[in-house]
Amino acid sequence: MSRADSRGILFDLDGTLVDSLPDIIDSFLQAFPVHGLTAPTYAQVRALIGYPLDLMYAEFAPQHVPALCATYREHYPLNYMNRSRPYPGVLDALGTLRERGYLLAVATTKKSPMARRFVDAMGLGSVLHHVQGTDDFPHKPAPDVLHRALAELKTGGLWMVGDTTLDLRAGKAAGLRTYGVTWGTHPVEELAGETPDELQPDLRRLLERLPPLS
Repeated sequence: MSRADSRGILFDLDGTLVDSLPDIIDSFLQAFPVHGLTAPTYAQVRALIGYPLDLMYAEFAPQHVPALCATYREHYPLNYMNRSRPYPGVLDALGTLRERGYLLAVATTKKSPMARRFVDAMGLGSVLHHVQGTDDFPHKPAPDVLHRALAELKTGGLWMVGDTTLDLRAGKAAGLRTYGVTWGTHPVEELAGETPDELQPDLRRLLERLPPLS
């Protein structure tokens, strides 16, 4: 499919559309004392956001990964709305892009069922066409989750929007333009090192680059 016929815009979820890192990290950390382990610091965990849960725990307690993951998966679904909220302007921007004729999907490292539940709880389900999680296939920076999201949209892709270097690398690997947002997980200088097509503190520039489709 030519880029002229493509309508797909992909978004990371946590740290990009939703300010969810405090709830994620709190759930991640609370698992350690449950199993008699010393928890890492908040900053150490934040640096790993975007990787699969098991790989994150393996960085700190490789002998206890299954138990820690199980505890997290019990705690997080009961606490993911404690402080998580869409970033300012996100809902309006997504609504505008949808009205302009673009097809919008989330491409996240979360598992699909949890991702869909979370998107709906955050009030974003009505403005997205698809929510694609990473289910038993390679995670970002591999482009698999992006390809699967676009396949569900039945269109080619234009942009990948994300807050981590993993998002930007995955977008490039999928042949998409990349839009780094500076309010999420990775520092601006790390995102800049991936030379995204845009690196912005909001989504206004994305709207400027995506006029209504005829």
